[in-house]
Amino acid sequence: MSPVVEQSVKARLISDAPHPRIVPVMLRYDGADPLAMRMVFPAEVSLDDDEVVWAFARDLARNGLREPAGDGDVHVWPCGRAQTVFEFRAPEGVALVQFDNAPLRRFLKSAYSVVPAGQEADHLDVEQHVGSLII
Repeated sequence: MSPVVEQSVKARLISDAPHPRIVPVMLRYDGADPLAMRMVFPAEVSLDDDEVVWAFARDLARNGLREPAGDGDVHVWPCGRAQTVFEFRAPEGVALVQFDNAPLRRFLKSAYSVVPAGQEADHLDVEQHVGSLII
C-alpha cells in the first residue's frame, strides 16, 4: 500500500458576491499515483450535491506558487506574496479558488517527501494503469 498524504485547508471561493465564501478543502496525494494531487471540495459547493474532486499534476501546484502555470482545465498563479489562485474550468463553468500559501507549501513538502521530484517514474505501476485501459 502506497503512502497517502492528506491535509485539510480552508479556501476562499472567489465570486461576485460581496463577501468571500470560505470552504474546507481536502488536499490529497497518493504515492500510487505519483504525478497527481487531488483537491476534494465539499458537496455544499457543487451543482449536484456531490463532492467535487479535481486531479492535476502536483508540479502544477508547485509551479503556480511562483508564477502562472497551466494550460488546460486547471490554471494556477500567485496572488501577492501570501496567496495562490486556482482556476478550474469545466463545461458547467469556471471556479476561482484562493488558498493561503503556507498550508499549500506544507502539503507539497509532505507530498514530495513521499515521492521526490524526478522520481515519479520509479513509483508508477505501469501494469496497473495499462490493465485499467483494457475493457
